[in-house]
Amino acid sequence: MEERREISRVEYKTNGVVVICDTQEKIYVDVKDISPLGMGICVPEGHEGLLGKQVIVVAETLIMYAEVSREEKQEDGSTFIGVHAIKFTDDVLQYLFSHIG
Repeated sequence: MEERREISRVEYKTNGVVVICDTQEKIYVDVKDISPLGMGICVPEGHEGLLGKQVIVVAETLIMYAEVSREEKQEDGSTFIGVHAIKFTDDVLQYLFSHIG
């Protein structure tokens, strides 16, 4: 049986922060589009090599635990990344609650 439903990303332009889970480095980004399962994000120049990394994305009223599944260099030097959602683990939730506020 072929799946007929599709979850497409919709335009959602806002500022956000990407935190790389391994290093806890924070990168200020522009979120371009979003769905319940992923986001498209523009990362400033100098932050390449995120493909395959686990990140936490914070954008206005959203927090997403995700993995970078796509990385495309842009003409202006920035990088467009696509992330897909990962289910929160107890460790990640504990980290978030310990460091918020």
